[in-house]
Amino acid sequence: MLCVGKKSYFAAAVCIITVTSMLAVSYLRLQRLSHQPKVIQEGRRCRGKIANSTITALKGNKTFIISPYFDDRESKVTRLIGIVHHKDVKQLYCWFCCQPNGKIYVSKAKIDVHSDRFGFPYGAADIVCLEPENCDPTHVSIHQSPHGNIDHLPRFEIKNRKAETFSVDFTVCISAMFGNYNNVLQFIQSMEMYKILGVQKVVIYKNNCSHLMEKVLKFYIEEGTVEIIPWPINSHLRVSSKWHFMQDGTHIGYYGQITALNDCIYRNMERSKFVVLNDADEIILPLKHLNWKTMMKSLQEQHPGTSVFLFENHIFPETVSSHMFNISSWNTVPGVNILQHVYREPDRKDVINPRKMIVDPRKVIQTSVHSVLHAYGNSANVPMDVALIYHCREALQRDLPRESLIRDTTLWRYNSSLIMNVNKVLSQTMLQAQT
Repeated sequence: MLCVGKKSYFAAAVCIITVTSMLAVSYLRLQRLSHQPKVIQEGRRCRGKIANSTITALKGNKTFIISPYFDDRESKVTRLIGIVHHKDVKQLYCWFCCQPNGKIYVSKAKIDVHSDRFGFPYGAADIVCLEPENCDPTHVSIHQSPHGNIDHLPRFEIKNRKAETFSVDFTVCISAMFGNYNNVLQFIQSMEMYKILGVQKVVIYKNNCSHLMEKVLKFYIEEGTVEIIPWPINSHLRVSSKWHFMQDGTHIGYYGQITALNDCIYRNMERSKFVVLNDADEIILPLKHLNWKTMMKSLQEQHPGTSVFLFENHIFPETVSSHMFNISSWNTVPGVNILQHVYREPDRKDVINPRKMIVDPRKVIQTSVHSVLHAYGNSANVPMDVALIYHCREALQRDLPRESLIRDTTLWRYNSSLIMNVNKVLSQTMLQAQT
């Protein structure tokens, strides 16, 4: 009897599992079908004003569009990088206008709010829509309804439609420059160090900076090194300069940094072999190699199948100075002279140092600040004896005596080239004459 009972329970369990699996498959199939593009109009010309702002607010539904990107890594989709209210935005639709046949397709969007929202009501989001199979749309509009008139909606150009050959090896993404940024000397030093290490392009999401800093940016733009992405996020949302929600009525943290980083990855996906995610006061310093190209070649050989390389952040307090490299012509330029700061804080007990990244942008789906959220391939922590992040800023361990700090002069390996290059920039921007 007991044996029969066990068989009956087993048969019932198998039956339940089978039915559940069938229902799950049916549900997923229906979900897939509900997101398939549908023709709603024919014989129309594509109308609607083309959006040309970095951040475009959609009317009345707490959604902000940064830019759409073609993404065929899994299926043929348009992936829009945006910002949404995590509770209030439940439904959006992509309107694709296909020329020359004049058909307008509507595709229900999957809204994926990134998990690293840090308590703020608004967060970075991927708005993903399946594209029509027999059309390669060049523009897309977003609406909260599958019905209406496309003429009144802003149209966004879909980037990355055509695969390109890499124009650069390394692109640095800096997000976001805000707070009337005026750390001019350290910024120039960082830029020149990036170039020495092998960077060809630096993309800066600029909210605001000082007049003097504008002058320096203009120099680097004309040189071809810097690309500025205007980032007027505080025109749309109440922003915080903190990374964690402080119950202060703000909408989004750190000037929307995470959204900008994700946009920067997709923006450079087809044109840069690697994308470097760090701040303007951070430099990934190789210890075993002279530049990033040889370092990354070695790391990729050691870590096949790895698409994300994480480097440990170390603080070099700007309050502790060396008497070396006190260059008088730099003293009139506002900002920190990193060559004088070669003492780093020791590791804190039971505290993990944050990391910044060099990534293969074609393998990243979503990123946060200190790690990727979704990617193809593995992540690898780079040992400190291979490279570390030189981060010159205010001290974290303020009470440490000088003798507890670690003298680390790795930066001085580059001092000759760095001094010469910085002097050239100061001379060409006439900043050495500033008083």
